[in-house]
Amino acid sequence: MLNTMDVIANSGIAFGTSGARGLVTQFTSDVCAAFTHAFIAQMRITFQFDSIAIGIDNRPSSLNMAQACAVAAQQAGLTPIFYGVLPTPALAYVAMQQTIPAIMVTGSHIPFDRNGLKFYRPDGEISKQDEFAIIHCETEFEAITSLQVLTVNTSGAEAYIKRYTDVFPTNLLQGKRIGIYQHSSAGRDLYNQLFSALGAEVITLERTDHFVPIDTEAVSAEDKAKAKLWVAEHQLDAIFSTDGDGDRPLLADEQGRWLRGDILCLLAAHQLELEALAVPVSCNTAIESSGFFNTVIRTRIGSPYVIAAFDQLAAGFNSYGGFEANGGFLLGSDVTLGAVKLAALPTRDAVLPALAVLALAGHGAVSALQHNLPQRFTASDRITNFATAKSQQLLGLAAAAPELFVQQLGFEGLQITEVNQTDGLRLSLSNQNIIHLRPSGNAPELRCYAEATSEIEAIALVQQCLNGLTEMV
Repeated sequence: MLNTMDVIANSGIAFGTSGARGLVTQFTSDVCAAFTHAFIAQMRITFQFDSIAIGIDNRPSSLNMAQACAVAAQQAGLTPIFYGVLPTPALAYVAMQQTIPAIMVTGSHIPFDRNGLKFYRPDGEISKQDEFAIIHCETEFEAITSLQVLTVNTSGAEAYIKRYTDVFPTNLLQGKRIGIYQHSSAGRDLYNQLFSALGAEVITLERTDHFVPIDTEAVSAEDKAKAKLWVAEHQLDAIFSTDGDGDRPLLADEQGRWLRGDILCLLAAHQLELEALAVPVSCNTAIESSGFFNTVIRTRIGSPYVIAAFDQLAAGFNSYGGFEANGGFLLGSDVTLGAVKLAALPTRDAVLPALAVLALAGHGAVSALQHNLPQRFTASDRITNFATAKSQQLLGLAAAAPELFVQQLGFEGLQITEVNQTDGLRLSLSNQNIIHLRPSGNAPELRCYAEATSEIEAIALVQQCLNGLTEMV
């Protein structure tokens, strides 16, 4: 017999900001089983259920990992329901409707030699306390000696499409030409059906057989160039895409410019008439200065922290939600669209913010929506192969002497107006610019975020910070 805590501890896999992630070689069948058994044991403390939902993304390693999770679930006396390839929020939604737990096998946007597991309680995403409990759970289980063929249940994808066709009018996108950048996204077929059902003329763009690691928080120069070519070639009103598992959106306007995730979600939250928001500290300050919301709570980076803040918002507001800088939108409360209720979905979702912004644009252009917002622009990048311990040491020294630190980065003659250590080190400067440094939660990287009054200046700020940091170390 194997012990879950021992197997997990020896696997080299750890929880980051979005699930447990590691190299594919680390996710052996027994490691997947250990995580599954520990998760089920923790869920049984609070919930009663006799089945578990399992879904996967399109990366090559995901099916075998799901098969191992399914065998472990059967060992634990549960019936695994395999929903096949579908977006993470679709799996979370169908599981919540059945009040059963769920496991999504996905590495999101990370390279194909890595993968991950995301866990969902019957009432939504697991918390950081749940993560701690899973890795410290001691449950014995039998080693996995064989895997079995899994039969796909298509009702998860169908329920997700219906979630939005039930609340948005069937002519929402009538007269619009929408490009769907499919690449290897887990929802690539589903999105064509959904946007067509809402009246759009859908143009399919660049479907691939190999996995493409799309990072919505750092869109590549290649994808920026592609979008401009596509809108010109196909006369598109917008382009929609997501990361690998469909919980982070990409939406480009009619000029082929990808909207930053937090700006997309700010507009979506305004369209949904949410009263209050919870967002990570890295998001654009236009959220507060827009004046659209009664309250904005700032949290650490990661959806579990946003969800934890919903408890505060629920005490004082009827409608609330949150999002991350990467565009993943979390609907914390039920909302009414027209005369129809849209149920809460407190996990990152890519479809809702895109549809809400397209609804807000109406017959007009998506690009026009940003003109009425406070003109604050963000940019981000990272230094790779930068040990977390080194990042933490560097930021500790910087926090102790922030004025000296910004001078060393080349920002001469500027004072610091605010030091924020909610997550990493975020420094507001006297010229209204902001620089924010933070170790990645799931990779040996030091991330840099910047905010300024122009996009060019924000990009330059990031580059200056990263160049200065490289010289310092």
